[in-house]
Amino acid sequence: MKYVFGPVPSRRLGQSLGIDPVPLKTCNWNCVYCQLGRTRPLINERKAFFPPGDMITQLKEALKTHKPGEVDWITFVGSGETMLNSSMGWLIREVKSITQLPVAVITNGSLLFLPDVRQELMVADAVMPSLDAGNAKLYQIINRPHPQLTFERLVAGMTAFRKEYRGKLWVEVMLVRNLNVSEEALKEISTTLLDIQPDEIHIIQPTRPPAEKWVQPPDEEALFRAQVILGNTARVIPLATGRFDLSGTDNLVDAILGIITRHPMRESELVKTLADLSSSSVVETLKELKKSGKAQIVNRYGVRFWSALPAYFPEDDKNMT
Repeated sequence: MKYVFGPVPSRRLGQSLGIDPVPLKTCNWNCVYCQLGRTRPLINERKAFFPPGDMITQLKEALKTHKPGEVDWITFVGSGETMLNSSMGWLIREVKSITQLPVAVITNGSLLFLPDVRQELMVADAVMPSLDAGNAKLYQIINRPHPQLTFERLVAGMTAFRKEYRGKLWVEVMLVRNLNVSEEALKEISTTLLDIQPDEIHIIQPTRPPAEKWVQPPDEEALFRAQVILGNTARVIPLATGRFDLSGTDNLVDAILGIITRHPMRESELVKTLADLSSSSVVETLKELKKSGKAQIVNRYGVRFWSALPAYFPEDDKNMT
């Protein structure tokens, strides 16, 4: 499917059926750790990139192929910044009208300073914005935002949203070794989060291929330090476990591409997922994926990841399939 993918195992949402409302890679940030590669160019104009009715039609089709209990959440997660789609308010309301499943929106939070964006998100059950820095300088280094998106706007937007929103506000803090893991950096993040007052603080780390090859996850000491400094509502989110669902399609390669476009997969994950499908040969499917001309292998941390070909990673750390 073009817009709907999964379910995929989520570190916080169980088996998450994803809806992607933006083209790869449409974003107003260029985060050093992004699993979708570098943003070229930065985009900060909201548009209805796809016919919203088509997305809802695909969601209905996907829901018909899964039994009760096979999907835990419907999650809007973009191949870039989700809220750049100007139809998000309508989309969230439509999803809520056709299913009792809770709806989550993963966003970088950069547009929450806009009243219209905050209003569109009010009916979501959970909203998960990002705060990776406690000062403007580090924000520029880590998130590399569009020039219009200042640190002050990011914090003001999240603070305003908290005052209005009654759902679950879970703020993500992505930790990167040698950038935001010092006691000073974490205390600045903690101070900023005190103003925002999220329901939970989710400490995460790069587990998929980062845009920049020098990006490394924090060590255990840094994770412990972060949990202590960020307080009682903070928790380290473990690596997701579970099954990548490739059912509900007649074309296995297209199903794989639908997932790795949004969630690059470790080759070991992909092989295990394919091995569970008795109707398909792992070797043959990987050969077909290579022949499709739509996938690439990205090497990070000494691990091979499968990603969509349009995602841009530095050439010296990438193998074309």
